[in-house]
Amino acid sequence: MAVMIPATSEALPPELLNNDPEGYAWGVWQDRTPKLIAQLMDVTPWGPEQRHALESLLDEIASGPMRPLGAAAHDHDVWASWGTGYFGRPWSDASFLWSESYFYRRVLEATGYFAPGPWRGVDPFEPLKSAELADPALEADLRALDDLEELPDGEKGQAKLLAALWGNRADLGFRIGLAPGHAQLETEGLVADQSDQLWRRLGPDAQVAVVADNAGRELVADLVLIDHLLGHGLAASVSLHLKPHPYYVSDATATDYVACLRRLGQTPGAAARISARLREAATAGRVTIGVHDFACAPWSYHRMPGDLAARLRTATLAILKGDLNYRRLVGDRAWPATTDFTAVTAYFPCPVAALRTLKSDVVTGLDAATEAGLDAGGPRWRTDGTHGLISVTSG
Repeated sequence: MAVMIPATSEALPPELLNNDPEGYAWGVWQDRTPKLIAQLMDVTPWGPEQRHALESLLDEIASGPMRPLGAAAHDHDVWASWGTGYFGRPWSDASFLWSESYFYRRVLEATGYFAPGPWRGVDPFEPLKSAELADPALEADLRALDDLEELPDGEKGQAKLLAALWGNRADLGFRIGLAPGHAQLETEGLVADQSDQLWRRLGPDAQVAVVADNAGRELVADLVLIDHLLGHGLAASVSLHLKPHPYYVSDATATDYVACLRRLGQTPGAAARISARLREAATAGRVTIGVHDFACAPWSYHRMPGDLAARLRTATLAILKGDLNYRRLVGDRAWPATTDFTAVTAYFPCPVAALRTLKSDVVTGLDAATEAGLDAGGPRWRTDGTHGLISVTSG
């Protein structure tokens, strides 16, 4: 039985915080964050100022109070307002969603991304993104797109949908490799699969919004799916929503979009044809790129500004990709896993589909039997990236 949403904000489940040793956030700050800082310092020849700033940020997270952005930052006043109640207190006291977002803003401050000087506009995560596109294994995955051409349209679309879901894993998921009518789609590991509802919402007049997550392999898979929607009478147009500047490690920007299109075009066959069709669709206005500053804000979509809501309101369906977008969509709270997905996303300005690999604690929309079976194997199913979901609002 689905858990319904409390009528008042006071009755909502608590936000997920950083200070629970058993929670996923604790491991992020204790283990992943130091490794990330070390990796960022290793892949780019930063000067002493940038290296010291990154090391100081790590020390602050471990033992110091959270401090505001420097006074010269262009968005100092905005973050000063957002940080009321957080600044001056330990990072461990903050909500996970808010503080993780602020961490990445601080990384950009430490590396001088917005400041005058030689590092202005240099994406600190670019070497990591480029490594994905340069991975020799990607070539084989892209050549496997040729095999999909022989499949019936339904199987072909489902394969590309699942590839978009699992796209930030080691395999794009295109290697389904059997004869037409016998494709082995990667459905094992899905804790919820409402893909049939997703397909029913699409059609030749559909206006689809795709809110991207990661660059690299995942964005490549997203572009393959977008091409399929446009080419098979499932969408009249697609708006691809990207970050206005680097954000979380591999979040996709317009620069990454161009890089992925170029990478598709470098593989002869189906991949190159997809790249060419998407370029033509962009020229014709059937694929458009959208960015909004709210994409880099530390809040859930409940606080989205009116102009962004107006953009999304025109969509037949918004496909939200990835774990962070899911957390922002439902709210990064301790929801019972059986909470009704449609009810918790009812505020969103258009019908929504979430394609997500599970990499954090929050999840909704499961039936009780599924939750019980997963919990019997331990709690890691929520965070280890081996499970995914396709959840779609009903009605």
